[in-house]
Amino acid sequence: MFALLKRIFEKKQPAKERLPFYDIVCPYCFSKFHHEEVVFRASHYRDDDEALALQEDELFNHYREKFGLAPIDELEAIIYPSMIPDENKLYSDRILMGVSDKYSVVTKNRLCPECHNELPVTAGKHPSNIVSIVGATSVGKSVYMTSLIHTLQHVTANNFQAACIPLDNEISRRFRQEYEIPLFENGSLLKSTQVSKRQEPFIFQFVFKDEDRSPLTLVFFDVAGEGMTNKDYIKLHAAHIKNSSGILFLIDPMQIRAIREKLIHQLGEKPGEIAAQGDEPREVVISLFGDFIAHLENSKTDIPTAVVLTKSDLLNALKHDDGEYIRSNSNVFHNVIHRGYLHLDEFENINGEIRRFLEKVDIPFVNALDVYFKDISYFAVSALGSNPVDQQVSGIISPVRVDEPFIWLLYKLGYIEGRNEQ
Repeated sequence: MFALLKRIFEKKQPAKERLPFYDIVCPYCFSKFHHEEVVFRASHYRDDDEALALQEDELFNHYREKFGLAPIDELEAIIYPSMIPDENKLYSDRILMGVSDKYSVVTKNRLCPECHNELPVTAGKHPSNIVSIVGATSVGKSVYMTSLIHTLQHVTANNFQAACIPLDNEISRRFRQEYEIPLFENGSLLKSTQVSKRQEPFIFQFVFKDEDRSPLTLVFFDVAGEGMTNKDYIKLHAAHIKNSSGILFLIDPMQIRAIREKLIHQLGEKPGEIAAQGDEPREVVISLFGDFIAHLENSKTDIPTAVVLTKSDLLNALKHDDGEYIRSNSNVFHNVIHRGYLHLDEFENINGEIRRFLEKVDIPFVNALDVYFKDISYFAVSALGSNPVDQQVSGIISPVRVDEPFIWLLYKLGYIEGRNEQ
C-alpha cells in the first residue's frame, strides 16, 4: 500500500532517452552544430608548409573584436575534417574527437566552426544544457551566480547524490579568485558586470554518482544588465538565450516602480545597496521578444523560465500581518532545502505567492511574461541573506532558497522527480 501511495504522489517528467550523440552548442558563441562539423587547431606548425604555417585566425579574432579584445597575430592552422581521409579520423563513443594530419601528427583540439573557440571535451557526448541568467542592470546577477554555484558545490550536489565540478582548472581558478573568495571569504560585494567586458562563460558539470544518469553540462553566461535593453548588445547574445535549456530571469524589487519608494522609505537612514533606477523588468521582456521570441512559432518560447525575485531580504521592510504586499509569515523568509527531489508543496507555495505579489506591484510585467513564455514559475531568493552596506556584507553569508530555481529546472529537464508530502 505504501509503495502504491508513493507512486501516486510522485511526479516525474518524461525520462530523457540516451542518444548516441548530441548536437553541440558552443559555450562561447552559442551556435548549434553536428559533432562532425567541428574543426581542429593543429597541434604543431611548419614553416616549410603554407597550410600548416602559423597564421591569423580571422574567425577567432572577429569573436575577440566583439568583446574589445586585441587580435592574436599568429596561431596554429585550422584543420578541416572534410579534407582528412576517413582512416585518419579518431572517434570515441561514435563522436569525432581528433584527426591525424598528413605528417601523422594527431590533434584533439576541437573548435567551434563558427568562432574557433575550444570546445569542452564532453561536447557531443552529453546534452549541452545551457542555463542563461538574464535581467536588467543592478539586479545582482553576478552575486546570484556566485552564490548559486557555491551552493550547488557545497550543498545541492550532495543532496542529489552528485558533484558540481568546473570543466577545467582555469574556470575553477577564475571562479574562486574573481567571484567566490571576494564574496564568501572577504565579504566584498562584486562590481556590476560592464557591457564592454568579455563575459567568458563559467562551465560546470553536474555529475550524478549513478553512472546510468547522464551528467549535465551547465554554462552560466553572465550578461551585463545594461545590454539587455541595448539592441546591438542583445543581438550579440540572443543565440545563447535561444539555445538555452533553461532561463533564470532575475528581477530586483527595487526596480519595480510601485514599491521602490516605499522600500527606500522603510529602510531608513542606512538602506544598504540600492539599485539605480534603470530598466524595468517589462522592458527586458520586450527586448527579448523583439530579438528572438517574435521569430518563434506562435511568438512564444517553450524554454522553461524561472522568474527569480532577487534580494528577497529587502521584502522584510514590506511585511505586515495584513499582507498588503507580503505577510509576516511569508514563505519568502524561510529557507527550504530540497533533498533528492523537488518538494512540490514548497515549490507551489512560493510560485503562487510570488506570482500574486508581482501581479499586485507590476501586472504589466506578469502579462508580458504570460504572452511570450509558455513555461514559467516564480521564485524569491536572497543570495546573501542580508542587504550589504558600503559594498560589504556584514556577518555570515546565509543564502535563502538560492538553488530552488535551478532545482526546478532540473525537474523540468527530467533529471529529478517532484513529490508532494504524504
